[in-house]
Amino acid sequence: MLCYLTRPVAGFACCSILVLASSVALAQSRPAPISGTVRAAAGPLEFATVTLHRATDSAVVKTEFSDAAGHFQLPVPAEGRYLVSASQLGYGRSWQGPLAATTQALAPLEFELAAGAATQLKGVTVTGQRPLYERLPDRTMVNVEGSVLSAGNTTLDVLGRAPGVTLDANDNLTLRGRQGLLVLIDGKRQPLTGPELAALLRALPAEQVSTVELITNPPAKYDAQGGAGVISINLKKDQRLGLNGSANAAYGRGRYGKFTSGLSLNYRRKHLNLYGTYTYADRQTFQELAISRTYLQDGRPVRFLEQYNTPRGHLQSHTWRTGADITVSTRTTLGLVLSGLESRLPSQGLNESRLYDAQYQLMDVVLAQNQRNLLTPNLTATALLRHQFPKDSLGTPELTADVDVARYDLTRTLELSANSVLRPSAFASRLLGDQSGKLTLLSGKTDYLRTLRHGLRLEAGLKVSRVTSDNDVLFERELNGGGRQVDTGLTNQFRYEEDIRAGYLSLSRNRPALQVTAGLRAEQTSTYGRQAMGAEQFSRNYFQLFPNLTLRRSLSEAHEVALSLSRRLDRPTYNQLNPFRSYVDPTSYRVGNPALWPQISSQAELTHTFRHKTSTSLRYTHTRRPILSVYLLDAQGLLAATDVNLTAQDYWGFTVSSPLEAAKWWKLYANAEVFYIRFRGTVGGSELPASQPGAILSLSNSFSLPKGWSAELNGSYNSLERYGYQLVRSFGQLSLGVQKSVGRATLKLNATDMLYTTPLRVTSRYQPLTETFRLAQDSRVVTLAISYRFGNDKVAAARKRAGSADEEKRRAAGVQ
Repeated sequence: MLCYLTRPVAGFACCSILVLASSVALAQSRPAPISGTVRAAAGPLEFATVTLHRATDSAVVKTEFSDAAGHFQLPVPAEGRYLVSASQLGYGRSWQGPLAATTQALAPLEFELAAGAATQLKGVTVTGQRPLYERLPDRTMVNVEGSVLSAGNTTLDVLGRAPGVTLDANDNLTLRGRQGLLVLIDGKRQPLTGPELAALLRALPAEQVSTVELITNPPAKYDAQGGAGVISINLKKDQRLGLNGSANAAYGRGRYGKFTSGLSLNYRRKHLNLYGTYTYADRQTFQELAISRTYLQDGRPVRFLEQYNTPRGHLQSHTWRTGADITVSTRTTLGLVLSGLESRLPSQGLNESRLYDAQYQLMDVVLAQNQRNLLTPNLTATALLRHQFPKDSLGTPELTADVDVARYDLTRTLELSANSVLRPSAFASRLLGDQSGKLTLLSGKTDYLRTLRHGLRLEAGLKVSRVTSDNDVLFERELNGGGRQVDTGLTNQFRYEEDIRAGYLSLSRNRPALQVTAGLRAEQTSTYGRQAMGAEQFSRNYFQLFPNLTLRRSLSEAHEVALSLSRRLDRPTYNQLNPFRSYVDPTSYRVGNPALWPQISSQAELTHTFRHKTSTSLRYTHTRRPILSVYLLDAQGLLAATDVNLTAQDYWGFTVSSPLEAAKWWKLYANAEVFYIRFRGTVGGSELPASQPGAILSLSNSFSLPKGWSAELNGSYNSLERYGYQLVRSFGQLSLGVQKSVGRATLKLNATDMLYTTPLRVTSRYQPLTETFRLAQDSRVVTLAISYRFGNDKVAAARKRAGSADEEKRRAAGVQ
């Protein structure tokens, strides 16, 4: 394992292992944990509450939640006799025991929960609810469903308020200050990154989201993609029997209006579940982008540029999802899911550029009009199989398989015109572009899970995927006589193909002194890219191993320590490889770099948990060939934004998070991240500036008020930080929301970014230029929302619907 990690990471790991080994030696006599599964008639139950009780008086000793497969594990503080109970809303509580806990592991427990009298809600208002944020052993849970601040907002808004998550100036999501994330929606990796992924998440209303999981050390069953971790977005699933559904509508107002409405229907019987959702969003937005550039020669200013952009966009999106779950037999379930998204985003904006000479004397004023029209339809289909083999003395082996087919089409047109104010006859230009593209994904995977002898738990799986991206770009310039001429320097066709074959094996074992999970993932990647003009092409073929190891030790009832080691990668996105230009204004554009290589990360994290609540962690990551966005000047003096590989990146991070309870009606969740990022390398002769530490602080407050009222107050602060060549100034946000339940209806009112402190201010310094910009958006919004649930209130078990198209769907930036 350690041979695949860099020397600094291996050293960190060895020291941490010595600490864990010492704790194990001091506590070899601790009893083995109690494990098992929780099920209902329709399948495994996720988030079931499993509780350890003293047998003498039934006092609660320890509580845990079951995972997606229904599995749970309860640490036992001391030898003795115990009872174990399992429960979930809508089911009766089930008990087992008394059990004698010793150093010898007990056989796994199996709970079969049945819907009882409590299942019929009959209008009873449930006042208890899960907290907004939960810190689990390997992840942080954001419980979006029921959150006051989620009403009328987008999924991107919800992520932006999650602990440790930020959105940079280029619409890249970061976790704990690091880029390179694997984003899943219902288990499927999204094919977009950067602005394209942000646009998708803006089109997905938060009302459709149930939970968000932030995973910094994912196990081997996840694709190796995502050096910073995994963000898993889980959509809502109605668990009620019979015909039922919900409807919602929201209207928000900032500078412009924002409207969202949706309908969800579900029909569930014992062997059949049919479901469908539809959401329409109409959101008007704006940006105010002020740019100041200083062009240098031999370190001295030779000219200046002051630019002001005011683009305004109008997003209209239709999101739908439908599917069926069929229970073929008591052991086999089949599923089919179809989903689609069609969004239109026309935008237009005025760009004013003022050019100055070395003495800051005005040379010219250029006015430019930028009109864009973006149409993005996509369609995905997933077929799923889940089969449980006959139960043996060790448990119930399980096999799952699924196949994904997805197609993403993009129609994007650009009209960029520019005229000189001081010299009208000097130049006038008009550039018209058609940057259409399409992407197709085929993916299939299978996973096998079973319990072996001596308490070992085996997980294994295979996956294959193929991605084809085809982009055809046509640029024309308008002639003085009124005709058009093709710009052969900008017109081109780019085709990209990628094949990935992967397999993984993971073993876990719970011993009295230590819980161990070890996994190994292998991935073979083959890529090929070709440009039609000039016949330029490239290919990559590489094989990589990605080991991971997690050691977790309960030192006492109050203290737990854990060590995680892993190796991951970030492949360049399809957009980062695409060599086509995407113009921002007459003086700048973005262009891909086909020469990019994947970046490889080795990381180690040591975590201490106090009383199962307060968590502190120390993390180190070393990355080879890190991918960094930079600015370069081309031969015509235009600013080109592109991506390059640097030599290395080192990341040190320290995190503290804790749920607090100021009163029975007032709960808090505090999270603090302090990190230091250092890059090594040069770009175009520009040395990297000295690194600087950064911090992300967040505090969430939840209030349970009388007469069905509740409220949330959320605040966050991002300190000044250095990332590569960029110096990002501090920013933050403060949001407030209130909620009132009236029968089956819920009313919500919230205000986001009340102090308007989210505008970004960034300074970039390179050898040929220095740039400072300020970006403000329509983030201060007041929203009123209403939702209504109808139909039968009898609850049944939900099944997880996930597919195999993971890594590829996040990275298909070539289609946007």
